[in-house]
Amino acid sequence: MRTVTSLGLALSMSYLVLPHAAQAVVFSGYVRSGAGGSANGGSQACFQLPGAQSKYRLGNECEQYMELDLRQDLLTLDDGSVLSVEGMAQLYNEYGHTPKFTGDYGFARMNQMYAELSNMPALNGGSLWAGRRFYKRNDIHISDFYYWNQSATGFGVDEMVIGDLKYSYVFSRKDNYDQKPYINRQDFNVGGFQTNPGGELEVGVSYIEKPGSTDAHSGWSVAAQHVQDEFLGGINTLALQYGEGPGTGLGYTGDPTLDDNAKSWRAVEFFDWQITPRLGGQIEVVYQKDIRTGGADQNWLSVGGRTSYAFTEQFKLIGELGRDQVEAPGGTRKLTKFTVAPTWSPAGPGFWARPELRLYYTYASWNEAAQRAASELEAGSALSDSGVFGTARHGSNVGVQVEYWWK
Repeated sequence: MRTVTSLGLALSMSYLVLPHAAQAVVFSGYVRSGAGGSANGGSQACFQLPGAQSKYRLGNECEQYMELDLRQDLLTLDDGSVLSVEGMAQLYNEYGHTPKFTGDYGFARMNQMYAELSNMPALNGGSLWAGRRFYKRNDIHISDFYYWNQSATGFGVDEMVIGDLKYSYVFSRKDNYDQKPYINRQDFNVGGFQTNPGGELEVGVSYIEKPGSTDAHSGWSVAAQHVQDEFLGGINTLALQYGEGPGTGLGYTGDPTLDDNAKSWRAVEFFDWQITPRLGGQIEVVYQKDIRTGGADQNWLSVGGRTSYAFTEQFKLIGELGRDQVEAPGGTRKLTKFTVAPTWSPAGPGFWARPELRLYYTYASWNEAAQRAASELEAGSALSDSGVFGTARHGSNVGVQVEYWWK
């Protein structure tokens, strides 16, 4: 509350002290909310395979979630650069629990609060920023998987143009809500490589400094991403990542106790399409290989897709099928999840049109190795023998959900 009050006071004072304050205010946000339960009468429990870093989200989200963002331009300088501040409130609460500001099931926080000086001639249109910011968030929508994400508390230079390329740099100390301790991290990106008509390449390197504890290590990672427009009527994205030590977080700060014997590789491929105004979707393939000392190696493969077909301008039928497999000590874990969702969208028939109001039915099945791992690592979860589905290795949920984003 003190932080929010201080931000409001700073905004108010800016109108008094800045002589040419701009008036542009941008309000944007995201919300998903609903209610659901298991088909056998218990509470809804979502399906995610232990060791998989994401889950297929349609009809498989067990929380209320909201982001409310406000951006205010404060001042336009004589050279055309613009000083702005931005803040975002985040609210999260699991289904079936009383909303709380803190505790085991829910929280509210300011997940963005930063200042930015943008459109700077000295940076050829780039910007300087400082604070807590969502930054270069690359994700796969259907699984909500942020595979390359430089969001953090820090400062940086954003997309300084030199020639045909765009250069970015970030120094940060915290890039994850649960991260402890604070760790210095530096990210350097170069984008704008025109590889072919409609194709663009971006590359990046991340260096994670060794924190002060005696059992900690430094680490690093590299990434390359190619985005191809007008590919079979859509957009195709291919990303390759590699990291060592704490760099095995591949887009995040990983475990600082890992040394350079710990290595991770990841390949990400996904394709968005809107073949006709009424038929669209997204498919993905993710493969990650983790090498760890002590026989804790792990391989994760995820393959899935979602498609949407609109029968009218406002009513569409959405289906999603996803398969996750994790090879790990104790056996190969497997999970298959399917959802069908009749959906009403007043915004139109497109795959990305929001808001959407969905009724959904979700069915999932998993093998014995998955149940054994869930019982050991995530007792009480949907796949565990102590969860809502007991010793069964299949289950289903029904519910209703609204999803909306706006800019």
